[in-house]
Amino acid sequence: KTLIVGFSFSQSPSLWTPFSWRGFCHFSARKTKMRNLILRRFIQTTSSSLSRSSTSRSTLPFLLSSRRNAVSSPLVEEEGEKVVFPRESPGFSYGLNWALAGKGVIVKDKAFQNLKSSELQQKGATVSESLSGLPVHVRGILGGASAISKAQYSKLLKQVTTHMSSVSDIFVHDGAVGSSPKFDAKVRLISDGPSAVLKLSNVLWETPTRAVSHDSCPLTVYAATSISEAVGDAVGLGDQGSNGFIAADVERSSLILCGKAFADINGTKEALAALSGPVISARGGLPLAARLLVSGDSVILLFAPENAIQNCADLLVSADAGVVLSPQGVAPLFQTKKSSGDNLYKMPSAVILATSDSSGSIPSVAKLSPGQAAYQFLAGYQNGEFVPAYAKGPSCIDALDLAKALLSKLKEHQIPTFLVNIGEGGKSVTGKDLLKLVGSAKVAPFELKGGDLQGKYNAFLSVDEGW
Repeated sequence: KTLIVGFSFSQSPSLWTPFSWRGFCHFSARKTKMRNLILRRFIQTTSSSLSRSSTSRSTLPFLLSSRRNAVSSPLVEEEGEKVVFPRESPGFSYGLNWALAGKGVIVKDKAFQNLKSSELQQKGATVSESLSGLPVHVRGILGGASAISKAQYSKLLKQVTTHMSSVSDIFVHDGAVGSSPKFDAKVRLISDGPSAVLKLSNVLWETPTRAVSHDSCPLTVYAATSISEAVGDAVGLGDQGSNGFIAADVERSSLILCGKAFADINGTKEALAALSGPVISARGGLPLAARLLVSGDSVILLFAPENAIQNCADLLVSADAGVVLSPQGVAPLFQTKKSSGDNLYKMPSAVILATSDSSGSIPSVAKLSPGQAAYQFLAGYQNGEFVPAYAKGPSCIDALDLAKALLSKLKEHQIPTFLVNIGEGGKSVTGKDLLKLVGSAKVAPFELKGGDLQGKYNAFLSVDEGW
């Protein structure tokens, strides 16, 4: 007895409905000729129908590929029924097409996954000029109303997936935010062009494809490079300019890069950091807006404003602020200039918090207790303003929670912490100066030198956290 079952795709990409063809459920083994005749006619009819609709969204994802993938071997054998589906080949994978369909993208022709740089260039990828300052809309962050509503993001995502389903070739790249496999956030990039993949593959850390496809909460990045410039107006965001824009939704764990937005690396990194924060935290990592200063066996976690790191560039693992502190050690969020070497560093031997105060309230150098360090981290004093968690980008993790987690790490691992006032006397501090500071035994404990800084801190925090 043979049961033949097929599937049809409804109007919604997420609704797949099974059905069975009546008349083919039971066949007598004694009626071989009649059975084979019926099967041949059925398969011929089905193959013809599928061929005619190969570019339609009403067929299965794996049948949306080119007819050139069809197998030439006989579809039905005399003594046993055998239906042969198209073979997998470069640009054609059942598993990938199903996965993309689950993200709303129906492959029209081919989908290329994890191509090398040379292969992307063969497909037409070019090195794009870097951009900056493009509009960034993130939904689900702390500190005010979202720049994009849930309805607007849903409408934008629909526009993007519909657009991607209309182009011939899709390019997919799998990577991660964070170089520690156990404490990272897996990312799948889906693009309608190879140039975006070429650019962003130098941002994300490499990770096995299987790790992404089996991850419980991967981030999805849609790079719609050829979508209409009017898409912002269409979803109610207004004119976003000719270079495109960035939109992210923390709840959906997804990021949309419209137009040339993939070339705005800083904006893309900020959005990815915001999306990956909850995932990394849930896995036991602590995402921090810090940098790594490494020299020999010394690993220092440095919290500092942009103007304070210029003289430390030679010892910084990356100029980007963003690391993950975990029981395994500390790792950068994104690829760095030293990515060819170690990507996971040991637990920091010291933490340095750089501040800027010219009022004379803060000493030039001081040693902090874990509680004082958490206090300074929560309300970093930079040129007369408080910067919570030393972060400048969007975040969906409360700075107070980060401060408490940092306090716990400092106590658990007994990491010494120092405060350096880079605003006193207009002096510049180099990386070598910081290394000498860490190795010095003459640094005095922190004490206010006067002024009303304590009052400013209390007014900013507006609550005593008991540190």
